[in-house]
Amino acid sequence: MVKVNVGGCSSFIKDTEFSQYLDKALSAFDVLDGGQGAGNDFLGWKHLPSSVPESLVVDCEQIRDAWKAKGVDLVVVIGIGGSYLGARCAIEALSHNFSKQLKDKKNPDVVFAGNNLSEEYVAELMDLIAERNVGCVVISKSGTTTEPAVAFRIVKDYIEKNYSDASERIVAITDAVKGALKTLSTQEGYKTFVVPDDVGGRFSVLTPVGLLPIVLAGFDVREMLKGAAEMEHSLANRSLDNPAIQYAAMRNLLYSEYGKKVEIMVTYNPKLQYLGEWWKQLYGESEGKDGKGIFPASVNNTADLHSMGQFIQEGERVMFETVVNVENSNRSVVIGVDPQNLDQLNYLSGKHVEHCNAMAQLGTKLAHIDGGVPQIEVSIDRIDERNLGAIFYFFEFACGVSAYTLGVNPFNQPGVEAYKKNMFALLGKPGYEELSAKIKERLGE
Repeated sequence: MVKVNVGGCSSFIKDTEFSQYLDKALSAFDVLDGGQGAGNDFLGWKHLPSSVPESLVVDCEQIRDAWKAKGVDLVVVIGIGGSYLGARCAIEALSHNFSKQLKDKKNPDVVFAGNNLSEEYVAELMDLIAERNVGCVVISKSGTTTEPAVAFRIVKDYIEKNYSDASERIVAITDAVKGALKTLSTQEGYKTFVVPDDVGGRFSVLTPVGLLPIVLAGFDVREMLKGAAEMEHSLANRSLDNPAIQYAAMRNLLYSEYGKKVEIMVTYNPKLQYLGEWWKQLYGESEGKDGKGIFPASVNNTADLHSMGQFIQEGERVMFETVVNVENSNRSVVIGVDPQNLDQLNYLSGKHVEHCNAMAQLGTKLAHIDGGVPQIEVSIDRIDERNLGAIFYFFEFACGVSAYTLGVNPFNQPGVEAYKKNMFALLGKPGYEELSAKIKERLGE
């Protein structure tokens, strides 16, 4: 279960103010719960954890087993934004830190493409593909989003030229009935999974978008769904003790009344780096509109205490922190005794490395609060599938409550189209000739 502690904000706010914002968050909860708010046709994620059929998990496992029988040792997952960040977050969190260097692997390596337009990245991806036995998962509702479409065209071409069973090595996660990728999948006989119409990309980690890559990487999505379902049940409780309501209320209070315009997600385990990346899209795209929104940033300590620590401690006071606290480590390493003690660390002899990490976290909390940085703490028991499922659902639900508290539609993203129109015009896409001419005039060409 996910727990929230807002005590690190108490010295910055008044209790009466927090009570007022709890009431606002409760009202926003009612809007989300009742399905009456803006964007209410994208609420399919709310009951996903308790409604994913066993048959879907079995279908994912059948792909895994079929590819394993073919000797597939590299899975290329093609997608951008919500079509890859959730899966990458889960796989990075659950994998051995040095899995790529370990021998005797039981599961294929999973790599990601279609999330950038770097020619060097694509070329080096193809260098890797040329040395491995490859399967591809392409994720796109339309099949025409530029970044993943470019990557898929290149990877598909390679697979078709090098494997006689090419259609069995490509799986598409796309629209149920329409779009370029659906049409191609039907023509070529690809196995397909459906992106639900009522689930936006950034809320899609518990759909096939996230579940299939996680299964292919060798992890237990049944446990992930179980943790998310437990959180779904817990957060359905309309109460001031509801952790999602407390989180939404405090972050909106700090933003609206105290000018805290930046929220920094802080983790103390490198496995959680991509939790920050997933969370940044979830909150940035959901709340950053209508001239409003908290800017989401992330750091991974203790490493970033040696780079960003100075600014957080003494820079402009526009930020607060949300620390993801992991209560228990999955591994055990004890610091030994050195007779010479040249490093002067014998005072730590017999202590676990994770104890040192916990004290660094506590020391940082005290220092940053003293320096004027409020802190919210979000805790999970440990890093495993069940807890990841819980924290995914927690942040999704809290995002809906928070955005409605702020007064914006959590489920649209009108601003992301602006760069695409300019890019299409600059690339000479048919239909954008008028805009292309205007841009060239603006650029003096």
